[in-house]
Amino acid sequence: MSGFRPGWLPSIAVALLLPLLLGLGLWQLTRAEEKRALQEGFAARQHAAPIDLNELERRADLAHLRVRLYGQFDERHSLLLDNRQRGGKVGVELLQPFYDQASGLWLLVNRGWLPWPDRRTPPQFSTPEQPLELLARVHVPAGEPFQLQADPATGDWPRLVTAVEPERLWQQLGRGGLGYEVRLEPGPAAYQAEWPLLAMSPDKHTGYAVQWFALAAALLGLYLYLGIHNSRQSAREKSNEPSHESGPFHP
Repeated sequence: MSGFRPGWLPSIAVALLLPLLLGLGLWQLTRAEEKRALQEGFAARQHAAPIDLNELERRADLAHLRVRLYGQFDERHSLLLDNRQRGGKVGVELLQPFYDQASGLWLLVNRGWLPWPDRRTPPQFSTPEQPLELLARVHVPAGEPFQLQADPATGDWPRLVTAVEPERLWQQLGRGGLGYEVRLEPGPAAYQAEWPLLAMSPDKHTGYAVQWFALAAALLGLYLYLGIHNSRQSAREKSNEPSHESGPFHP
């Protein structure tokens, strides 16, 4: 386009930024498809029959597997997972060691969310003393594993933490246990136990993709406008230049 003059600096900026924005949008769409596939698989596991803990060793993918437990809670070593919100309200999640009698393993069971509106007053909870039969789902965190905020060998119980690493907890308590948290399904011993299947939904990834594509479109539109505007401005300046081609004046 001979009349298109955006300038070399905007051209370089667009050449660098436009592929980046489009790439980010396509990456988010890919992530959305991956999350949809995971969501479908996890949703199918929600309705599958629960398995015993001994069967977990034969499974490669543990995420969201339903397990059947029978045993007792250890109320002396409770953990309160801080900075958890439900419906805009602040609170904690209660995690307690649970001894499964059939497998002889300890598990770190997340009993659900508790409100904590006043930091001056500890969250209130109770622990069943009798043996219970429970249903739970294995929770495998995406990305980095949970880390303990503080050394669980020191401090008072229940202990307030921002994240938990079960294997380290079992080592320091001198117990053998499952290396992942399990989350109770609604039922006996559970508090507010509605768990999202994924930390970020496919729709959120799609929304991010739309934002990246919108930025790419805005950048391209600005680039086209600048090129056309500069071209017209240059044409107006040339049309207003005085002519020097007329000959000498003769009376």
